[in-house]
Amino acid sequence: MTDLYATQRAMRSMRNAALQRGVIAILDVGSSKIACLILRFDGPDHFRESDGIGTLAGQSSFRVIGAATTRSRGVRFGEIDAMAETERAIRTAVQAAQKMADVRVDHVIAALSGGGPRSYGLAGEVDLMDSTVHEHDVGRVLAACDVPDIGRGREPLHAQPVNFSLDHRTGLGDPRGQIGNKLAVDLHLLAVDTAVLENLLVCLKRCDLELAGLASSAYVSGISALVEDEQELGAACIDMGGGTTGLSIFIKKHMIYADSVRLGGDHVTLDIAKGLQVPLSTAERIKTLHGGVVATGMDDREMIEIGGDSGDWDRDRRTVSRAELIGIMRPRVEEILEEVRSCLDAAGFEHLPSQQIVLTGGASQIPGLDRLAPKILGQQVRIGRPLRVQGLPQAATGAAFASVVGLCLFAAHPQDEWWDFEIPSERNSARSFRRAVKWFKENW
Repeated sequence: MTDLYATQRAMRSMRNAALQRGVIAILDVGSSKIACLILRFDGPDHFRESDGIGTLAGQSSFRVIGAATTRSRGVRFGEIDAMAETERAIRTAVQAAQKMADVRVDHVIAALSGGGPRSYGLAGEVDLMDSTVHEHDVGRVLAACDVPDIGRGREPLHAQPVNFSLDHRTGLGDPRGQIGNKLAVDLHLLAVDTAVLENLLVCLKRCDLELAGLASSAYVSGISALVEDEQELGAACIDMGGGTTGLSIFIKKHMIYADSVRLGGDHVTLDIAKGLQVPLSTAERIKTLHGGVVATGMDDREMIEIGGDSGDWDRDRRTVSRAELIGIMRPRVEEILEEVRSCLDAAGFEHLPSQQIVLTGGASQIPGLDRLAPKILGQQVRIGRPLRVQGLPQAATGAAFASVVGLCLFAAHPQDEWWDFEIPSERNSARSFRRAVKWFKENW
C-alpha cells in the first residue's frame, strides 16, 4: 500500500529518527501566538519502539531545553492567511528557541487548530485465522473498516483505534496474544480541509523544517489539560484560543470526538475595539487588565482610563466603567459557550458516564468565566492548566500553553494510529482509505 499509509509511516519513522538523535522541535501555529519548544530526550535508551496499542505506546522521558513565543502574524481562525508573514513569525520563534537550546533542529511536530475538523466513528470485524490474535490480525481488522465519504478536499488527520472487542469481550486496549474467534475494532477518524494542511506543509518547507508529525490542537489540549481520571471516565476539553475554540471529548483515555468553533478571544478584543472605538492593541490591554464577564455592584464605580495617543487630549483621557466593559465582553463569551454547547449536544456528550468539562486556552483566563460557563455548559466545569513538563519555563505553564504542552506529550507518547500497522493488500482492504488519502501520496 503506497498512499497515506506509507507517507504517515514515513512521518512516524522520521519522528523516531529525530528522537533517536535526542532532539526535536514542537510548534504550535495559533491565531494569537506561535510557540516553539525544543525537547531533549534523556538517557541512552531515550526511545523504544511501541510495545502496546494505546495512549502511552512508546514511552520516553524528555525535558524542554528551548522555548520561545512570538505574536502570530498571517494566521486567522487557526489557518494560514498570509504565507510570508506566517513564515517570518515561525522563523522568529524557531530561531529564538534554537538559540536558547544552543542546538539546531530540522524536524518539527506541529499542531493544527483550523481546517474544520470533523469526527467519524468507524467499525470493522474479521474472523481470526487461528484462535490467537496476531499483529497481522490487527492490521486486517483495521483494513476492514469502511471509511465514509468525507468529501472532496478533506483528509484524515487522525485515525485511532479506540476499542477492540474479542468475541463477547469488549473494552480491550491491546488484543494481541489473546484467544478468540472474532475480532472487532472501533476507530475514530478525524478529517480536516486539505488546503489547510497543504498551506502549513508549504510554509514549514519554506522555513527549512521537515514535518515529523501533525496533530489536532483540540486533541493535544485534551491530553495536557485533562487529568487521568477525566480521560478515563469521560470529559470534554474546551480550548479557548485566539481565533478558534477547539473541543475534544475523551473516554477510556482515547479521544472519541473533536470539533471546533470559529470564534475565540480575538473576537472579544475586536468587540471591545469597536465598542470603545480604540485600536486593537489598546483593546487587548484593557481586556487583559480589566476584563470580566460577571458584573457586581462595584463595577459601576470602577472607572478604567482608556488612554491613547491620538493627539486629542480629551479623547485620550476618556474613561469607561468596568460594568460597560463587561457589557461588551459578556455577549460574545456567551455566544462562544453556546456554540460549544451545540457541539457537545451534537456529539451526544450527555450520554457519557461523566459530564466533566475543562476549559483551557488563553481566553479561558477571563475573570468570572468559571461562574458563567456552568450556566451554559452544565454544572461540572473547571478551568484547567496543562500538566507540568520538565524544563518548561514558568512563563509557558499557563492555560494558553495547553496545546503546545500536549504536543510535547503527543511527541513522546504517541497513540498508535491506523497507519502504524501492517495493512494487508489483498482483496478490497483499505479501498475507502485510498480514496480518502490520495492527497498525501501527491504531497509528501
